[in-house]
Amino acid sequence: MNPQKVRSRYDAVIVGAGAAGLSTALGLYRALEGNRSKSGLSPKVLVVSKLQPLRSHTGSAEGGIAASLGNQEKDDWHWHYYDTIKGSDWLADQDAVRILAEQAPGIVIELEHDGVAFSRTEDGHIAQRKFGGHTADYGGHPVRRAAYAADRIGHQILHALWQQCLHLGVEFAEEWYVTDLVVDPPAYEETGGQARGLIVLDTHAGKLQAIQADNIVLCTGGAGRLFHTTSNSWDLTGDGMALALQAGLQLEDVEFIQFHPTGLGHTGILLSEASRAEGGVLRNSQGRAFMQDYAPGHGDLAARDVVSRSIMAEIDAGRGVADPSDPDGPHDCVWLDMTGIDGQRMTALLPQVTETIHRYAHLDPTVDMVPVKPTAHYTMGGIPITDRGRVYRWQNGHRRIVDGLFAAGECSCVSVHGANRLGGNSLLDACLFGTRTGQTIAAAMTNADEPNDMTDTSPLTQALQKRQAFLDEMLAGASEAKPSEPALADDQGEASDPGDEASLNNPYALMGRLGRLMEEAVAVRCDQGSIEKGLRGLDQLDADAKQLRAHSETAVLNQEVTAIMEVDNLLTLARAVLNASLQRQESRGALYRSDYPQRDDEHYLAHTMIDAKEKVSWQPVHIVNMPPKGRNY
Repeated sequence: MNPQKVRSRYDAVIVGAGAAGLSTALGLYRALEGNRSKSGLSPKVLVVSKLQPLRSHTGSAEGGIAASLGNQEKDDWHWHYYDTIKGSDWLADQDAVRILAEQAPGIVIELEHDGVAFSRTEDGHIAQRKFGGHTADYGGHPVRRAAYAADRIGHQILHALWQQCLHLGVEFAEEWYVTDLVVDPPAYEETGGQARGLIVLDTHAGKLQAIQADNIVLCTGGAGRLFHTTSNSWDLTGDGMALALQAGLQLEDVEFIQFHPTGLGHTGILLSEASRAEGGVLRNSQGRAFMQDYAPGHGDLAARDVVSRSIMAEIDAGRGVADPSDPDGPHDCVWLDMTGIDGQRMTALLPQVTETIHRYAHLDPTVDMVPVKPTAHYTMGGIPITDRGRVYRWQNGHRRIVDGLFAAGECSCVSVHGANRLGGNSLLDACLFGTRTGQTIAAAMTNADEPNDMTDTSPLTQALQKRQAFLDEMLAGASEAKPSEPALADDQGEASDPGDEASLNNPYALMGRLGRLMEEAVAVRCDQGSIEKGLRGLDQLDADAKQLRAHSETAVLNQEVTAIMEVDNLLTLARAVLNASLQRQESRGALYRSDYPQRDDEHYLAHTMIDAKEKVSWQPVHIVNMPPKGRNY
């Protein structure tokens, strides 16, 4: 899939090849095809991915994509709109949520036309299931809104979008790693600056290259690897968000990290919300179905932040259970009881959940209860964007657009999730706003009288030289590095001694230390003491990261090289998360501060906007027609 030669300049470069990146590419190409009679131009577009696209994390999404199709019972996009705002704890921008809810059915139908093999009702319509927080009649009974493909919807969407991109001739550079985003600072106060290009590492050749682009789209996914226990794949290291910070831009609402309630005990592997939608029940050590105590109206299908905190409350009260694989270990799980689901139904509708439990827990969910605990799952915040995908700076109470820079998907924040995301809305966000971003770029290309002035390449040249010097220093240290092999992925769960010389020159061990630090600091609940302790711990990790050197003198196919840069990205992002959490002195959605347990709309009904210098400013939430009120399930 790699092009024979990556050019030095493109009309557009899309970074990331998950649902958001592929949807952006498709939206761009299809819009240009519709406008071809106007322009007659063939655009030069490149999708850069540090993975082969079909390994993107989108493929692990299991339960469904939300849309008020009403195929199995009455539904209305206005109800979806309300549920998303309520789920966000009133921190979502309501104008953006309206777009999400109103256009969701069209996106799902378009995905069906693109080849997504949805599960079907008996009369042939797209099947839908209940999902946490999705209701009828503005908070009434749970409604079937999540369109699904057994429990493999992400796999289906990723493959269908990729095949459509191949059909249209989209150009991919696979296993290329973006190391730097180059953005000119604002020329005057009313502007947000100009994106110039990217520095990329071709891991196959081990060589850096500068790429100019009129339009750059960041679609790099989330940052679950901030935490030790996560449902995210190994590659979700917050690269796009860190690139933005390092380029002098801001991030929005990064203190809100969603923990999915049902991670398989001590692995973090996701057991889809569909397992509860189909009849699974959470139970404590006494066998009690405890969620009715915390959310009497919705029980096990309350919003994810509510369920995660409820699980932790049961564990804190001494009603947790041990993982059967470690019966003498900590009682830090609860049971997921799926034994009430018919075996044939479970096999048909939850094949991936069933296989995961068999393979990794060695249990049979038709007869055994399964240990689960909250696992880091989704970053609600990210790079601030408009509803057309344009990245902006928040300056002096105004949004200042960064020309030529866009973002979509989990690395971005159009603010449809606010403080807590509802299940099924992430795939919808990625596909819908990715498509809109591609269409926006296509319109700009079609209407442009002439290409952007990119004659001044000095910022890119300087960035390339700086990154090359960093790479040379990293590889030169190989002769001084100890001959021991770097830790394998499976070893990161073992506690490493920070003073051990091997662990100090090991990016994977450092990631493991960071994950444990972040879990102690802000996982599910936190307070000022835990956050400040985390910040002090980051100082030591930053110092250790500066000593990292490769164990091989070549950059060719050297995963340790990219791992060291991923460590830098994670540490950059971790500091922003902790500082934003410290500044928000309230509890809202996924952020629960035990020292400030109540929501405070008077002071904090606003988005945090934080930069790499740890400066936090506040952007008001867009309230349209749903004023804040109590949030009960």
